[in-house]
Amino acid sequence: METIKLELDEKKHGAFNLYVDDKKLGEMTVSLKPDLLTVYHTGVEPEAEGKGYAKKLLEEMVAYVRANNLKVLTLCPYVHAQFKRHPDEYEDIWKK
Repeated sequence: METIKLELDEKKHGAFNLYVDDKKLGEMTVSLKPDLLTVYHTGVEPEAEGKGYAKKLLEEMVAYVRANNLKVLTLCPYVHAQFKRHPDEYEDIWKK
């Protein structure tokens, strides 16, 4: 069973971290401002690839952004590609 936690430092930099049995297997690095979440990178450990973890991190980030009325700046190639591929799904939160 995987768990995703948003873990930020005092400057509001950090990541959505994905854990399986207390082992970190994926992360989406972000920074947070009052009205904006910037996504820099999404990565999954090699042994965890192909299990849909990047998509789960994306879904968790999107749910967080919508719940907190934020916009997303997509500097991460994976997130940018998903937003471009499904513009209708992310139009409300995408800061272009």
